[in-house]
Amino acid sequence: MFELARQYGEGPVRISEIAAAQAIPARFLEVILSQLRRAGMIQSRRGVDGGYFLPRPPGQVTVGEIIQLVEGPLSPVTCVAGGTLKECALHGKCVFIRLWKRAEKAVCDVYDRTSLQDLVDDDATRRQAASLSYSI
Repeated sequence: MFELARQYGEGPVRISEIAAAQAIPARFLEVILSQLRRAGMIQSRRGVDGGYFLPRPPGQVTVGEIIQLVEGPLSPVTCVAGGTLKECALHGKCVFIRLWKRAEKAVCDVYDRTSLQDLVDDDATRRQAASLSYSI
């Protein structure tokens, strides 16, 4: 998703380009891209000029959306992630439940407030700083 955001507006990006840029095995990437395409997070175009692209601007796609789609709930424990609390042997007595809920909220807030565009901008800033030369 990051590589598609980085190349947003430049046309479809081939799997081989994404795999090389992000050091991801192409076969593994195909599975991820298929899942993202089925969910409508990305689109694809076949043919010589084909590849994958974002249907929405990178500023409108959050890291939280992506992670929850690929990984599921962001909760540190199952009972907070949507499992019923009654399944837990400590239901009603767990001293940690408020901690787990605060941790989940904190993680979700960070991911949900970070867009792909934020990451692209951070990367551009990092690349620019790395290319500065202070030689005399």
